Amino acid sequence: MTDDEDRSRNGGRRGDQASERPRFGTRSVHAGQRSDPATGAVAPPLYQTTSYEFADADHAADLYALERDGHIYSRLSNPTVETLEDRIAALEGGAGAVATASGMAALDSLTFVLAEAGDNVVVSTDTYGGTTTYFSHVASRRDVEARFVDTLDYDAYADAVDDDTAFVHVETVGNPSLVTPDFERLAEVAHERDVPLVVDNTFATPALCRPLEHGADVVWESTTKWLHGSGTTVGGVLVDGGDFDWAAGGYSELAGTNRAYHDVDFSRDFDAPLAAAARYRAVRSLGNQQSPFDAWQTLQGVETLSLRMERHCENAAVVAEYLDDHDDVAWVAYPGLAAHETHENATRYLDGGYGGMVAFGLEEGFEAGKAFCEATDLATFLANVGDAKTLVIHPASTTHAQLTPDEQREAGVTPDLVRLSVGIEDPADLLADLDRAIERATREAT
Repeated sequence: MTDDEDRSRNGGRRGDQASERPRFGTRSVHAGQRSDPATGAVAPPLYQTTSYEFADADHAADLYALERDGHIYSRLSNPTVETLEDRIAALEGGAGAVATASGMAALDSLTFVLAEAGDNVVVSTDTYGGTTTYFSHVASRRDVEARFVDTLDYDAYADAVDDDTAFVHVETVGNPSLVTPDFERLAEVAHERDVPLVVDNTFATPALCRPLEHGADVVWESTTKWLHGSGTTVGGVLVDGGDFDWAAGGYSELAGTNRAYHDVDFSRDFDAPLAAAARYRAVRSLGNQQSPFDAWQTLQGVETLSLRMERHCENAAVVAEYLDDHDDVAWVAYPGLAAHETHENATRYLDGGYGGMVAFGLEEGFEAGKAFCEATDLATFLANVGDAKTLVIHPASTTHAQLTPDEQREAGVTPDLVRLSVGIEDPADLLADLDRAIERATREAT
């Protein structure tokens, strides 16, 4: 068996290992992929296959025992999906990654591996409604308790974390409040109890923030959003920083002989043990892997991530300043505004811009917010963010409607809040559309 064949057992990384890494924009285009040696094709091949032929019986046995690196069945791994995993791991600065069918599938795979019945997860309140619902009503069915704490109350995190805490979870830029926590401070709180810090980096993407560089241990994202950028393909990814001491935290799925594999210790045998455990324990059993075609589609989007995020950030800044000066707008939340409560944190942790999201409320309140979403012509009224197109939604009546009024307030959702995902259109056209929609919504609500 060659060293390359045995790299799975020896913890071989699947990310970019060059001693002098190319810069971010270059990695977005090239990381994890080379021209096909057989054909010379330069585009990532689409391996639309379920299975892979074994060289012989010993080869098959070694693959199933995780003693050799390679592909068995596309529910576990696939060359096209692996290219996407390698590229995103390189962009996030992680040791390895596993791609899933959606962002929520990435979160579920993470929780499946790290949390057992009787454990708890400490979650910031400024969190996507789907994530909040998952912890409150899905993880709870597995006897995993969700402990919600104010995103910026660091003492509350310290009080909530105990010996049964599986992980601490925050978002880089809270959805939809757009607050950015102090990651380094949170990492200290979590690490004092040998607990990993998990960050949902969807709203920032690695183009603006790499939480693993600021003390986080695990990052996950919905690739559906800015990573892909075109609103055509649902997907998720889980990225392992590779540095957390799973044995010290007592994580039985990752440290010590695994119950599902003879003589496999993920923390001993893999440089990215969490990614490996998520693949071979969660994705293998849950069947929530990303499809080869979806991964191939997402790779096309990632190639332009750096360029698109520059335009998203530029346009969002223009929109936020316009709304901030508008007489019919009651308030604006945008991390780039000096008045935003976490402007300093955002400036510290976001590099190259403050993201493509803007939240605001109209003077006429709840009904005006709903009417605004109906009145836009250029901005599309739908439940997504991160497209090249500008998107708008009224969370209190849609994405967060299943939460109680108190839960909505804790999540930063006020009745009048409008969430605007600013696209890459010409900013003059965006402002004209917003101006017309505000006028119509205000008129209808009065």
